[in-house]
Amino acid sequence: MPLRDDNALTLYLAEIGRYPLLDAATEHDLAQRFIAGDRSAGRQLVTSNLRFVVRVAREYRAYGLRLGDLIQEGNLGLMRAVEKFDPKREIRLISYAVWWIRAYIHNYILHSWSLVKLGTTQTQRRLFFSLAKAKRELDRLNLDDADRLDYLARTLQVAPADISDMELRMAGRDISLDVPVDVDGPARVETVPAAEAPVDEKLAASEIGTLVAKRVKTALARLDPREQFIIQHRVLDEAPVTFKELGEHFGVSRERARQIELRAKRKLRRLLETDLQELEMPLAA
Repeated sequence: MPLRDDNALTLYLAEIGRYPLLDAATEHDLAQRFIAGDRSAGRQLVTSNLRFVVRVAREYRAYGLRLGDLIQEGNLGLMRAVEKFDPKREIRLISYAVWWIRAYIHNYILHSWSLVKLGTTQTQRRLFFSLAKAKRELDRLNLDDADRLDYLARTLQVAPADISDMELRMAGRDISLDVPVDVDGPARVETVPAAEAPVDEKLAASEIGTLVAKRVKTALARLDPREQFIIQHRVLDEAPVTFKELGEHFGVSRERARQIELRAKRKLRRLLETDLQELEMPLAA
């Protein structure tokens, strides 16, 4: 049953509450029967643990996704856990299944957050799910930006550059055009302007574009040669080079090349910020 609306979710929560919890001996017997080919035993193992999936799914509501969708993904993880469960290990099914439940929910959140991959490495995936919690704890402290970044890096045991990179990625979350602008407002798609702008707006945009291009060119000239090369070949080019290629060009590691790029972007941003504010244009992240 799809859990897309509140009524369906309420009915589902009432339904799974009817399935009794299993004691260790019954669970062990059902697991043995499922391994022997009794599919009804496997179904009973799943249904008796569905309430635990709901409990885990509720932990991830802060990510702004439907609870019903999180539960359905967690249920897939539970079913996978039942398939892989070995009763000879003498541990309870839910102790083993919680890893699979979280893995499926994590994967769903990462894919739903943005069309751009957020977690391409194990460190990035871990950082995505631990950064929000650490920042909530940080709110209780009165730290400036530099101390804040160092605190997060020490707490999460990652480089400060990794924190900055993940914050930029998380800030660029995709937004569905079907979502209302506010509670009683129209869908976002209804507020999207027509493809053809008025002539005066096109002319103004063209003039502003010319001014911005000149200011960007001036700001680039104030960067050192290495920074200019990086901005040109990593930001401005239609086919940007990889960090590996960049590192080989400068004789540094890929991670070092990424750090240099972040520093160059921050420097360019500072140089442009005042100019673009004068033009009443927001500076893109």
